[in-house]
Amino acid sequence: MPTSKKFIIDFDSTFTQVEALDVLGEISLEKDPKKAEKLQAIKEITDRGMEGSLNLRESLEQRLEILQADKAQIQDLIAALKQKVSVSFSRNREFLEENAEDIIIISNGFKDFIVPIVEQYGILPDHVFANEFVYDEQGRIVDFNRDNVLSNNGGKSATIAKLNLEGDIYVIGDGYTDYEIKEAGLANKFYAFTENVNRPKVSSKADHIAPSLDEILYVNKMNKKFSYPKSRIQVLLLENVHPVAQELMRREGYQVETISSALNEEELAEKIKGVSILGIRSKTQVTAKVLAQANRLIAIGAFCIGTNQIDLDTCTEKGIAVFNAPFSNTRSVVEMAIAEIIFLARNFHDKSLAMHQGKWDKSATGSFEIRGKKLGIIGYGNIGAQLSVLAENMGMDVYYYDVIEKLALGNATKLASLDELLSTCDFVSLHVDGRSDNENLIDAAAIAKMKEGAYLVNLSRGHVVEIEALKAALESGKLAGAAVDVFPEEPKNNSEPFVSELIGVRNTILTPHIGGSTLEAQENIADFVPSKIMEYINTGNTYNSVNFPNIQLPFLKNAHRLIHIHLNEPGVLAKINRTLADYDINIVGQYLKTNETIGYVITDIDKAYSPDVIDALKKIPGTIRFRMLY
Repeated sequence: MPTSKKFIIDFDSTFTQVEALDVLGEISLEKDPKKAEKLQAIKEITDRGMEGSLNLRESLEQRLEILQADKAQIQDLIAALKQKVSVSFSRNREFLEENAEDIIIISNGFKDFIVPIVEQYGILPDHVFANEFVYDEQGRIVDFNRDNVLSNNGGKSATIAKLNLEGDIYVIGDGYTDYEIKEAGLANKFYAFTENVNRPKVSSKADHIAPSLDEILYVNKMNKKFSYPKSRIQVLLLENVHPVAQELMRREGYQVETISSALNEEELAEKIKGVSILGIRSKTQVTAKVLAQANRLIAIGAFCIGTNQIDLDTCTEKGIAVFNAPFSNTRSVVEMAIAEIIFLARNFHDKSLAMHQGKWDKSATGSFEIRGKKLGIIGYGNIGAQLSVLAENMGMDVYYYDVIEKLALGNATKLASLDELLSTCDFVSLHVDGRSDNENLIDAAAIAKMKEGAYLVNLSRGHVVEIEALKAALESGKLAGAAVDVFPEEPKNNSEPFVSELIGVRNTILTPHIGGSTLEAQENIADFVPSKIMEYINTGNTYNSVNFPNIQLPFLKNAHRLIHIHLNEPGVLAKINRTLADYDINIVGQYLKTNETIGYVITDIDKAYSPDVIDALKKIPGTIRFRMLY
């Protein structure tokens, strides 16, 4: 049913993501040798007009003079604009179609290209008020209809005044001329639309700043399609998370803030307030103290493999889902391990340093092929298993040890104990996780069990190796070399100094935690983690979460989805269903999974129900968090 509220919507940079005449310039000036210069001039004229510092008629005259466009190019413009409708308007097509009678498009642009765009969304052509081009006999644009009131300053207000609209009237736009409608007393509210462009001079005049159409519908209790505006979801990304992740989340409609370095506990505890999604890499510690301040946190994305830097137990207790990237940088780490094994065997590191000091040492002493050597892999997960395959293909004999039963790949041999692996292998490569049980896994006693002249590679976690014991073994000759990429204490950012007892030790390769730092790996991670978080927020899917029961859900169709996270106690599901029955609610589908700590119940119900049931579900004893999706 149409609403009693009337919406007056701007076109350029509001209904569409762009200024149409700027796009027309790209088309009409394509072969002009001064294209860049002219396009910049058009943009500057547009911005001055939007901010109210340039007379509108002069703005139109100046831009059309530069454009030199024709009717055929208008058709190309329409095709381009159809691909540039604002994301939140596309999302809310159903609202626009259902309320077409109460929607007016008003623009200082031109009907010639506006009507074909908005008609796709059910908006009536006679509800479009805009300028009109004047063409000559050859179809060239030579002027605009100067009798049209919208070609003058104040034209939007004058047009709306003549319509004598009744009821509540809301203006949505990004320009000063949109605000003038409210200033003239012709509208109840002016919403500064900032999804595509934020003009501070305009936003400062707004009754409400709207990062999306979802926001406007939400505050007016008119959003039938989305349960919560995505523009209200605040995202904080730390530690130089790849730009791909930033772009994906911004495109989804989230408000994204980025910080290039890690934050300490105090800083993060303050910054986390109001944040819905936190993205980190390996240096940021998400402690219980930080999580105590996380009043809106829904999910955490670890843009790496490990999650030991996150207090997973507290996250689970608070109903915060954690996602990581268990596979995305596997190949990068494995290639680095292979390279370092070869470098150590050939003593390349020390020979390169000597060459830089002008020393020529062509001796083969201490240099070996890796073919036929024994490689011991501690931790046979994704990385360890793939390293096993590549190393075997290079002619190494592969042995592995893991506390969990893992199937051997190729001709790899599983050993029964860590001690057996240490005493057997020429090279030992660490690929264990960051759990506290692994602290100082390789200590002085473990190193003593290694073969004389063996090599150690650590690309896993810094606290897994006792650094003092490793240094002593390298200096005594017990170990012939080592490669270390991770350290017990690491700088928070690139400007902090690196300090380690291993600096300057012979045949020791030190790298700044770059095992997964390849362009391919970072792009893979930046694509994978946000997709899992967005899927969780949009559908409730927890597949690949490291702390929630994993459920892969069907798409939501013609229903509302209730997500209930609760303590894993007997009888909660029965209480949920009893509550739904008390309100005569029909269940379309239901899914339940638990782990040791929590239960995760997803219930799809018919759209028609009393809102009181939501409050009742939230009050069920043991409830940790409740969300509704549609």
